[in-house]
Order: sequence, then structure tokens, then C-alpha cells
Amino acid sequence: MATVQSFKYALILISSLILNLFSANVFLRIRWEQSWTKMAATEAETVASISCSGHGRAFLDGLVVNGKPICECNACFAGPDCSDFLSDCAVDADSGDPTFLEPFWEQHAASSAIVMAGWHRMSYEFNDGSLISEELKTHIRRVHDIVGNAVTDGRFIIFGAGATQLLNAAVRAISPEGSSSPEKVVASTPYYPDYKFSGDTSLWKSSAIDSSSSQNFIEFVTSPNNPDGQLKKAVLRGPSVKTIHDLAYYWPHFTAIPAPADEDLTIFTLSKLTGHAGSRFGWAIIKDEAVYQRMLTYMSLSTYGVSRETQLRVLKLLKVVIQGKGREMYEFGYKTMKTRWDQLSKSVSLSKRFSVQDLEPHYCSFSGKVKKSSPAFAWLKCERQEDKHCYEVLKAAHITGRDGSLFGAESRYVRLSMVRSQDNFDLLLQRIEKLVTEEYASKSSMAPSVPRENKRNQSMLLDACYRGHTLDRHCIEPFASNLLD
Repeated sequence: MATVQSFKYALILISSLILNLFSANVFLRIRWEQSWTKMAATEAETVASISCSGHGRAFLDGLVVNGKPICECNACFAGPDCSDFLSDCAVDADSGDPTFLEPFWEQHAASSAIVMAGWHRMSYEFNDGSLISEELKTHIRRVHDIVGNAVTDGRFIIFGAGATQLLNAAVRAISPEGSSSPEKVVASTPYYPDYKFSGDTSLWKSSAIDSSSSQNFIEFVTSPNNPDGQLKKAVLRGPSVKTIHDLAYYWPHFTAIPAPADEDLTIFTLSKLTGHAGSRFGWAIIKDEAVYQRMLTYMSLSTYGVSRETQLRVLKLLKVVIQGKGREMYEFGYKTMKTRWDQLSKSVSLSKRFSVQDLEPHYCSFSGKVKKSSPAFAWLKCERQEDKHCYEVLKAAHITGRDGSLFGAESRYVRLSMVRSQDNFDLLLQRIEKLVTEEYASKSSMAPSVPRENKRNQSMLLDACYRGHTLDRHCIEPFASNLLD
């Protein structure tokens, strides 16, 4: 009996030791798991807290000096903490880098952050053998359903490394196999030069509707259009015409959304939705399964899909976007872009040397009201006969735009980007205002009826208008309205 009792005690003791060892192992494992996520978060927060005077940022993958990441300054700012303004710097209004949404993501740092383990998605494929996250696809459908800018029901969705790769895949997929005549890819002027176009669509209208013609056409329709922000529709009709709709800017911060796009093939990109151009992510919505399969093959052969890290980040970002039915980000983006457009167009409206595109308000089904313009780009025109090369005119004023000839238009036009950082836009606006101020001053100096002393006073007042950022009719007209004629 004593032996049995001793055996029971021994068994209980051993069981207790095993349980304690197991509990200790679980505890240590939990502590280890918490420690690596905590370390990753601490590292990211430490870099994010580095002060760059509001004119730059430090990044985890940036340059390191003396063991510390250094600031990467916004254009026209320099110094260890980006506090030095370079007054003679040329403002970059060429790039379409959409960093205007950076303040929104700074406000949502916690909800948009991700932590990835070293073993995250090491395989080529997802568990089902595909290259596409089904959960991300579901969230993309939800984003479109909320905004109402594209029909996704019964459609196929494919991912790509930005819109350009998807456009190339789409051209390949809808081109007839074994055709004896190569396709002509066309677009309406002005068009974004993301492909080698065979001229403006107006040149090919008769050929497209000619049923006896052996010529095949692929028309790119970009809406809102890059560079002028106009809502566009297909021009060519006929049995030999296929259409690709590039709707990269068809989001509430850039345009009103009259109705959901219901086309055969539409392309969107993350860079214009959330501003994350560096993630290189886009998607196409496709009606025809055969076209979808051909695009899928193209993606598989070219890059074997989009990186798993990118897909995870996009998923996290879209979860933030759809919170509150997406209102917060779109309202932030629209307010920012509309304010910029109002400021720039107001300054240009005082000039007879320059003009920008006229954009009509449209009813927006997403906001439920008529919306004013908020384009990504200003399509600026030099109106003077002698200013044939508008790019050079702006370059002399330390503004770098994009020559209109690159868009199939005259060189009297220049595209100016308004989607970059606030620093960048503020400097662009100052340079434009200075050009307008100089235009008034020049007219004042040429007016023979104005006494010399009055000319000098007018010049001083005009300069004060510019430096005080009050370049409007209330500031200028009291002493210069007679010079507008």
C-alpha cells in the first residue's frame, strides 16, 4: 500500500514538473514572440521620430551615418535636419510623385503599419497555388463598391507592378493572334506618353469604321486625362477596335465620379489612390475570361506576380481606406487638391501671358453633390506669340515642368504637377506668382504716360503684393488695373 502511495506521489511530482516545463516553454516563446515584434516597432518608431524640420524624413532603409539614419530632404531643402532653404533651387513640377497624401498616412501611422516576420510568405505562390491574395482582391472590390467608380461584379481582377506593366499586358492580351497587320495603338491628344502611339485618334476614325480594312486598332482612353484632367470617352468605333481604359485618376480626390465605369478592360493603380507610388502596385478589372487568362500568363512569365510584401502592405492600406466608407481619406485628398487648384488657377487668371485648362464642375455620385475641379496637373499654356517654347520660359523662372510636345501637343503647353509635397507646391505657387507680378511690373515700365516716380512706387507695391502672398485683384487693381488692357 505504501509503495502504491509513493508511486502516486512520484507520478504527481513528475506531472507537475512536466507541466511547469511546458508552461515555462510557452511563456518563453510568448515573450520571444512579443520581443521581436516589439523590437521591430521600436526600430520603426525611433526612425520616424527623427526631426527633419518638417521638410524631410528619415527612413529605415535610408543612409546611415554614425549608426543613425539621416534625413532625406524635400526638394529645395538641405542640411542635416533639412532646415536650409535653397532659394535658387528649381522647383520640380515635372514628377507626378503623389506625396500630397503623406500627412494623412502620418495621422494614421498606427492603423496602417505592418510587421513582417522573416519567414513571411517565402514561397513563390500562395497556398492555393495562385500569385494573387484573395483577401486583397476582396478588399479591392469593396473599395470600388464604396466609391462607385467601377463595376466589379462578375469581373476578373489581376495584379501588376503598377499601371504601366498592366497596360503592356493588356495590349498583348487583346491583340489578335496571328494577325497579318500590326495593331495601331492610338490615343486622343494630349495623351500621357506611356506607350508608342500611332498618332491622334482623329486621324483614324474613317479607317476604324471601314469593315473592309485589315487594320486593327487599340485605343487608350485615360479619364480623367493626364495631363489636362478632362473626363474622356472612347473616340473610335468599329469591328477592328479594342479599348483600354486607364482610370488611374478616377478617384474622388481628383475628379467627380459621375457613374461606375462599366468597360471591357479598366486599369487602376495604388499610387493615385493612396499615394504609395513606391509600392509599385496596380490592378486591372476585366470582363472577358480569355483576355484575363492571357494577361495572367503575361504576368506569370514577366515577373511571376507581384511581391507578397507589396500585397500585404496594400491590404493593410485598403483596410484603412474603407474605414468609415472611405470618407476620411477622400475628403482629405479632395480638400488638398481643390485648395491647390484654386490657388494656382486664381494666380494664373490674373495673367494674360499664361492660362490653364478650364474644367467644369460635375455631379459626383460618391459625395452626392456637384464638385468643383481638383486635378492632379495644371495644363499651362504660354499665350504670347513669342513664347513658343513654354518649357524654356518656365525653366528660366526656376520651374521644371514637362514639355507639351511629349504629350503630342504644342510646345506652348507645359504640364505642372500639383501632387507632390506641400513644400513643393508652395514653392511652385510662389514662382508662378512671381512671373505674374513681373508681367504687371513689365507693363508698368512700358506705360509712357506714367511718371517715373509713380512707376517706381507701382513696382514696389507689386513686389509687396508678391512677397505678402496677396497676389489677387484686391492687391493689384487699385494701381495697375489700367495696365491690363
